Amino acid sequence: MVPKPKTFTRFRELQAEIVRSGAAIYRDAEGTESLIIDYPYSIRYIHSYAEDSPFFLALANGELKGSKCTDPACGFVFATPRSHCMVCGHTTKWITLPLKGKVHSWTTCHFGSEAFLKETPYNLALVEFDGAGSLLMARLKDCVESEIYIGMPIEARFDASPKFSIADIWFVPSKEGAPKPGASRRTG
Repeated sequence: MVPKPKTFTRFRELQAEIVRSGAAIYRDAEGTESLIIDYPYSIRYIHSYAEDSPFFLALANGELKGSKCTDPACGFVFATPRSHCMVCGHTTKWITLPLKGKVHSWTTCHFGSEAFLKETPYNLALVEFDGAGSLLMARLKDCVESEIYIGMPIEARFDASPKFSIADIWFVPSKEGAPKPGASRRTG
């Protein structure tokens, strides 16, 4: 016969017991007892990228795809692909975006999802590309917060073992970048 789990009235003690043994009983202020167990849960999620599939397949090949409105009067270019133009409603076609851009805006994340816990804190940038009317959000690596500035030239890097996710691309400071605003350019 399995012994009855221990009973607790303080939640922190209950939590510690659940971590230790996998089960405990919680008695509330009215005396009601509830059995609480540690029950690991996982789910397999099958997801279709549908019309966005070419974007993720291109990342795996070291390319960055955007979309362009097929209406010649509009021709809006999206750095985040769209199947239909958000300006005029026409369909779009796939285009190849440049692998270099500049920081339009950025933030440093001091908390991240499980996928990014090892990188926390990490930088996220809104990347601006010549000729594109929208921005792409991606991680900005190989620099610290104090080195980042609006207009900073950056270039794409791709995961050598792609997972077919947006995390397969990130940006780093461009080697042939412009000087930081306020810095003097030395000539000689």
